[in-house]
Amino acid sequence: MTTTLTKTRRPEKTTPRAQPRRSRSATARRNWAGGLAGWLWLAVVAVPLYWTLITSLKDRSRYYASNPLVPTGDPTLENYRLVVESDFLQYFVNSVVVTVGAVVPAVVVSFMAAYAIVRGWRMRVLRAMNGLFLMGLAIPLQATVIPVYLIIIKLHLYDSLAALILPSIAFAIPLSVLVLANFIRDVPKELFDSMRVDGATEWTTLWRLAAPLTRPAILTVSIFNALTIWNGFLLPLVLTQSPDRRTLPLALWTFQGQYGVNVPAVLAAVVLTTLPVLVLYAFGRRQLLSGLTAGFGR
Repeated sequence: MTTTLTKTRRPEKTTPRAQPRRSRSATARRNWAGGLAGWLWLAVVAVPLYWTLITSLKDRSRYYASNPLVPTGDPTLENYRLVVESDFLQYFVNSVVVTVGAVVPAVVVSFMAAYAIVRGWRMRVLRAMNGLFLMGLAIPLQATVIPVYLIIIKLHLYDSLAALILPSIAFAIPLSVLVLANFIRDVPKELFDSMRVDGATEWTTLWRLAAPLTRPAILTVSIFNALTIWNGFLLPLVLTQSPDRRTLPLALWTFQGQYGVNVPAVLAAVVLTTLPVLVLYAFGRRQLLSGLTAGFGR
């Protein structure tokens, strides 16, 4: 008697190389599309910068007779000389005074307000103040131009740098309080309790504990407010009149004539106006990273 043994065939296992090949090809396609989109976005950003730089080095008479995207054969610094001789230093000093005079008080007041809101959250007054700051975020600057103008007139501050500093402080506080308060909430409560056990007052805790730990947030709001106020155009336009009270964004009108615009000179002024912003960004970025390391490394 013979018995026939039938071998049961097990299902063949698929090699693990097939699936990774498909995923690799799909990833390669996705990376190719993302890289192409990145290069296109780089071109969109770089072409205006390139055009601004090469145009600022062209003579006004040759600007309209040449290809705007082709650099000139003999670049000139005449436009930059014209900008510097047109009271550029005065406008630069005005912008620095307004920016520093608004950012420093705004950040200090916002930091103290954020600390009080976080530490005294149980008090109704502080909760109401927090809601008031949040409401300030919903009011755009353009909607308050007329009330701000009337208040500045009543205070006899029209056509002065103080007329630009005070509204800038008011509009910088709400967002600064929101960012700083959220950052202070992340500080462990045990650190505040230990400071209280050691006999430290709230003022000492504010500047000895909260300030070092929230240094990254303080630098962030300082840089953001500085860039916003530096590039401000509406408040200087409405609240100033004299040429010696102009800031850099408003001073660009100096190169606009009645029948034409000196485009190379305007772009030279744009380049000089942008340089401090780039320096501030580079400096602030380094300080932000170092502050982050120093703040949480303690």
